[in-house]
Amino acid sequence: MRLTDFTELMNEQFGEQTAASMLVDHVLVDLGGRTGAQAIEEGVDPRDVWRAMCRDFDVPRANW
Repeated sequence: MRLTDFTELMNEQFGEQTAASMLVDHVLVDLGGRTGAQAIEEGVDPRDVWRAMCRDFDVPRANW
């Protein structure tokens, strides 16, 4: 998944301001206790970050 697609999905699902905050503040246990921003910076596929966010925030499976 491209980073631009990931950003679009985050903004559509959570709103621009909330998505930006979640990305730097929310720790994803599934990704080794890193924030989404840290995980992406360290080379994790944005698709994996998206799925971890969806799990943590109970996003309906149809939106994954």
